[in-house]
Amino acid sequence: MRKIRNLLIGTALAGSLAAGLAAVPAQAATKSDNSSASQTQASRHRFGPYFSSFGRGEDRGDRSYVQGYWWRANGDYYFDFDLFDRDRDRQYAWLDVYYHDDRGWHRFNRYKTFGHSSSRIRFNDDDIDGFRFRVGEGSTRDYDWSGWHRYGSF
Repeated sequence: MRKIRNLLIGTALAGSLAAGLAAVPAQAATKSDNSSASQTQASRHRFGPYFSSFGRGEDRGDRSYVQGYWWRANGDYYFDFDLFDRDRDRQYAWLDVYYHDDRGWHRFNRYKTFGHSSSRIRFNDDDIDGFRFRVGEGSTRDYDWSGWHRYGSF
Protein backbone atom coordinates (compact mmCIF):
# COMPACT_ATOMS: atom_id res chain seq x y z
CA MET A 1 0.00 0.00 0.00
CA ARG A 2 2.84 2.33 0.90
CA LYS A 3 4.53 1.71 -2.48
CA ILE A 4 1.35 2.58 -4.38
CA ARG A 5 0.91 5.80 -2.38
CA ASN A 6 4.54 6.83 -2.98
CA LEU A 7 4.20 5.99 -6.66
CA LEU A 8 1.04 8.14 -6.97
CA ILE A 9 2.63 11.05 -5.08
CA GLY A 10 5.78 10.81 -7.21
CA THR A 11 3.72 10.75 -10.41
CA ALA A 12 1.68 13.76 -9.29
CA LEU A 13 4.84 15.71 -8.40
CA ALA A 14 6.51 14.84 -11.70
CA GLY A 15 3.36 15.84 -13.62
CA SER A 16 3.06 19.19 -11.86
CA LEU A 17 6.78 19.87 -12.37
CA ALA A 18 6.49 19.08 -16.08
CA ALA A 19 3.40 21.28 -16.40
CA GLY A 20 5.18 24.13 -14.63
CA LEU A 21 8.23 23.87 -16.88
CA ALA A 22 6.03 23.76 -19.98
CA ALA A 23 4.16 26.89 -18.87
CA VAL A 24 7.30 29.01 -18.32
CA PRO A 25 8.33 29.18 -22.02
CA ALA A 26 4.73 29.84 -23.04
CA GLN A 27 4.51 32.74 -20.58
CA ALA A 28 7.85 34.10 -21.77
CA ALA A 29 6.67 33.94 -25.39
CA THR A 30 3.44 35.71 -24.46
CA LYS A 31 5.34 38.46 -22.67
CA SER A 32 7.67 38.99 -25.62
CA ASP A 33 4.69 39.06 -28.03
CA ASN A 34 2.95 41.64 -25.85
CA SER A 35 6.07 43.80 -25.61
CA SER A 36 6.53 43.81 -29.39
CA ALA A 37 2.85 44.67 -29.82
CA SER A 38 3.19 47.56 -27.39
CA GLN A 39 6.28 48.78 -29.25
CA THR A 40 4.29 48.75 -32.49
CA GLN A 41 1.47 50.71 -30.90
CA ALA A 42 3.91 53.09 -29.22
CA SER A 43 5.33 54.03 -32.65
CA ARG A 44 1.83 54.95 -33.91
CA HIS A 45 0.84 58.55 -33.25
CA ARG A 46 -2.81 59.41 -32.77
CA PHE A 47 -4.08 62.70 -34.17
CA GLY A 48 -7.34 64.57 -34.07
CA PRO A 49 -10.07 65.12 -34.14
CA TYR A 50 -9.28 68.15 -36.28
CA PHE A 51 -12.36 70.14 -37.31
CA SER A 52 -13.10 72.18 -40.39
CA SER A 53 -13.61 75.90 -40.00
CA PHE A 54 -17.21 77.01 -39.71
CA GLY A 55 -19.25 79.73 -41.29
CA ARG A 56 -22.76 80.56 -42.43
CA GLY A 57 -24.05 80.39 -38.85
CA GLU A 58 -23.04 76.75 -38.28
CA ASP A 59 -22.23 75.74 -34.74
CA ARG A 60 -19.37 73.48 -33.64
CA GLY A 61 -21.56 70.37 -33.87
CA ASP A 62 -22.06 70.84 -37.62
CA ARG A 63 -18.41 70.86 -38.61
CA SER A 64 -16.64 68.04 -40.43
CA TYR A 65 -13.62 66.42 -38.82
CA VAL A 66 -10.80 63.94 -39.34
CA GLN A 67 -8.96 61.71 -36.88
CA GLY A 68 -6.64 58.71 -37.06
CA TYR A 69 -3.04 57.55 -36.74
CA TRP A 70 0.26 58.11 -38.49
CA TRP A 71 3.59 56.34 -38.15
CA ARG A 72 6.90 55.80 -39.88
CA ALA A 73 8.27 52.34 -40.64
CA ASN A 74 11.09 51.20 -42.93
CA GLY A 75 11.52 54.70 -44.34
CA ASP A 76 7.83 55.06 -45.30
CA TYR A 77 5.14 57.22 -43.74
CA TYR A 78 1.71 55.71 -43.11
CA PHE A 79 -1.44 57.73 -42.56
CA ASP A 80 -4.71 56.07 -41.44
CA PHE A 81 -7.66 58.43 -41.26
CA ASP A 82 -11.40 58.58 -40.70
CA LEU A 83 -13.18 61.54 -42.30
CA PHE A 84 -16.65 62.47 -40.99
CA ASP A 85 -19.36 64.83 -42.22
CA ARG A 86 -21.54 65.31 -39.13
CA ASP A 87 -24.39 67.51 -40.28
CA ARG A 88 -25.41 65.61 -43.43
CA ASP A 89 -26.37 68.85 -45.19
CA ARG A 90 -25.41 67.52 -48.66
CA GLN A 91 -22.13 69.41 -48.53
CA TYR A 92 -19.00 67.32 -48.74
CA ALA A 93 -16.41 66.86 -46.02
CA TRP A 94 -13.02 67.33 -47.72
CA LEU A 95 -9.50 66.18 -46.83
CA ASP A 96 -6.46 67.55 -48.69
CA VAL A 97 -3.25 65.53 -48.25
CA TYR A 98 0.18 66.80 -49.34
CA TYR A 99 3.67 65.34 -48.97
CA HIS A 100 7.04 67.11 -48.73
CA ASP A 101 10.34 66.24 -50.39
CA ASP A 102 13.50 68.11 -51.47
CA ARG A 103 11.54 70.01 -54.16
CA GLY A 104 8.76 71.24 -51.85
CA TRP A 105 5.11 70.38 -51.24
CA HIS A 106 3.08 68.20 -53.63
CA ARG A 107 -0.59 67.30 -53.49
CA PHE A 108 -1.03 63.58 -52.95
CA ASN A 109 -4.82 63.33 -53.06
CA ARG A 110 -8.12 64.96 -52.13
CA TYR A 111 -10.77 62.88 -50.39
CA LYS A 112 -14.47 63.69 -49.93
CA THR A 113 -17.52 62.15 -48.30
CA PHE A 114 -21.13 62.89 -47.42
CA GLY A 115 -20.96 60.68 -44.32
CA HIS A 116 -17.89 58.69 -43.28
CA SER A 117 -14.80 57.62 -45.18
CA SER A 118 -11.65 55.88 -44.03
CA SER A 119 -8.44 55.01 -45.79
CA ARG A 120 -4.74 54.20 -45.35
CA ILE A 121 -2.13 56.14 -47.27
CA ARG A 122 1.45 54.95 -47.70
CA PHE A 123 4.07 57.48 -48.73
CA ASN A 124 6.75 55.11 -50.02
CA ASP A 125 9.41 57.36 -51.52
CA ASP A 126 12.69 57.52 -49.58
CA ASP A 127 12.96 61.25 -50.31
CA ILE A 128 9.69 62.11 -48.53
CA ASP A 129 10.34 63.72 -45.16
CA GLY A 130 6.81 64.56 -44.03
CA PHE A 131 3.23 65.30 -44.92
CA ARG A 132 0.43 67.74 -44.12
CA PHE A 133 -3.34 67.79 -44.38
CA ARG A 134 -6.34 70.02 -43.84
CA VAL A 135 -10.04 69.29 -43.47
CA GLY A 136 -12.91 71.33 -44.87
CA GLU A 137 -16.60 71.34 -45.59
CA GLY A 138 -18.64 72.85 -48.37
CA SER A 139 -20.29 72.46 -51.70
CA THR A 140 -17.21 73.96 -53.34
CA ARG A 141 -13.65 72.91 -52.72
CA ASP A 142 -12.58 76.24 -51.25
CA TYR A 143 -15.03 76.56 -48.40
CA ASP A 144 -14.43 76.34 -44.62
CA TRP A 145 -10.88 74.90 -44.65
CA SER A 146 -9.10 74.30 -41.38
CA GLY A 147 -5.47 75.20 -40.88
CA TRP A 148 -2.70 72.84 -41.96
CA HIS A 149 -1.63 69.98 -39.69
CA ARG A 150 1.97 68.90 -40.36
CA TYR A 151 3.91 65.77 -39.40
CA GLY A 152 7.45 64.69 -40.22
CA SER A 153 11.03 65.92 -40.09
CA PHE A 154 11.01 68.64 -42.78
